[in-house]
Amino acid sequence: MKNHKKKKNRMIQNTLPLFLVKVVVWSILVPAFFLIVYTVINFMDFQWLYDYSPTFYYRIANIFSQMISSQFYLLLIFLVWLAGFIVLLRQLIDQVFSYVNAISEASEKLIDRDADYIELPPELEDIQNRMNHLKWESEKNERLARESEQKKNDLIVYLAHDLKTPLTSMIGYLSLLDEIRDMPKEQQEKYIGIALDKSYRLEELINELFDIARFNSETLILEKEEINLNLMLEQIIDDFYPVLKESQKEISLNTNTQISINGDPDKLARVFANLIKNALAYSTDPEIDIDVQMNLDVVHVIIRNKGKEIPAEKLKRLFEKFYRADTARTSKTGGSGLGLAIAKEIVELHGGSISAISEKGITEFLVDLPVRSAGNGAAL
Repeated sequence: MKNHKKKKNRMIQNTLPLFLVKVVVWSILVPAFFLIVYTVINFMDFQWLYDYSPTFYYRIANIFSQMISSQFYLLLIFLVWLAGFIVLLRQLIDQVFSYVNAISEASEKLIDRDADYIELPPELEDIQNRMNHLKWESEKNERLARESEQKKNDLIVYLAHDLKTPLTSMIGYLSLLDEIRDMPKEQQEKYIGIALDKSYRLEELINELFDIARFNSETLILEKEEINLNLMLEQIIDDFYPVLKESQKEISLNTNTQISINGDPDKLARVFANLIKNALAYSTDPEIDIDVQMNLDVVHVIIRNKGKEIPAEKLKRLFEKFYRADTARTSKTGGSGLGLAIAKEIVELHGGSISAISEKGITEFLVDLPVRSAGNGAAL
């Protein structure tokens, strides 16, 4: 804050002291000038003027004596000083107005896309830097907003296409069941099973659409309480039992101590469920590891799976809205690209951080959470 105030007043610090220095110098020069004139006149006898005209000489001498012996001399000094002060003050005002005009013209360039750089006088360098930073940030946010909107629109198009696929399949199998009344029971069960699987897939896609709508309008507000983190993770793993059984995979929870944290249980459960779901979807190994470690006042949760390595350029964008590392959008891994973005917001609202690394076929998601986080968070 102090540094900010210092930068904010730099224009005044550069301009006002210079004005005061000029005033002081002028205040010294004016009396010094009149003193020098008085001394010179006293030392000179002006014999040449007397020789030229004694009458004129005595008149001039009389006038000079009256000026020095009266208050007129001091008034003359003051008037000369005042005239110089007014000139200096006018220069200061003109300089300040030039700064105001420069800032006013520069402010128009903030929204001018053709203007790449805002340039101000050297005295306004700090304001120039802040305005350029503001312009660049504004353009960056605008670009990101356009990209996010485009990704969202593309995703809706993809989801709409994906919705049609299982729906068409369901209608086809149900139509066959309706038309062929004497269909063998074994074949009926097969078609019913396929239609049921397609309906589950349809439900997932509809939920993704709801996620998109909620993410654009929902305010995340934390409702914190004391949470047994070990128990929460065990319950989430139990919820994945049907998926684990079907995919013949297992999850190992590795921790040697009971850990309690202060947080929103529903939203943190959503974070860990999403990370586990990702690990299951992309793991090529039957075992997924979850390590829980305590370091001072921070809890580290690491979810690790083996599978295809994520390229560095994709790894950096994993937590962006609507970004999907897997562009194939298969039924197995297809998603809205919102899960990790929402997880990041929830973790950061708790005062924590989330990151990912992928090396040598091993992908790890690292969630750091403070044991005690201050206040309730809220974010759009």
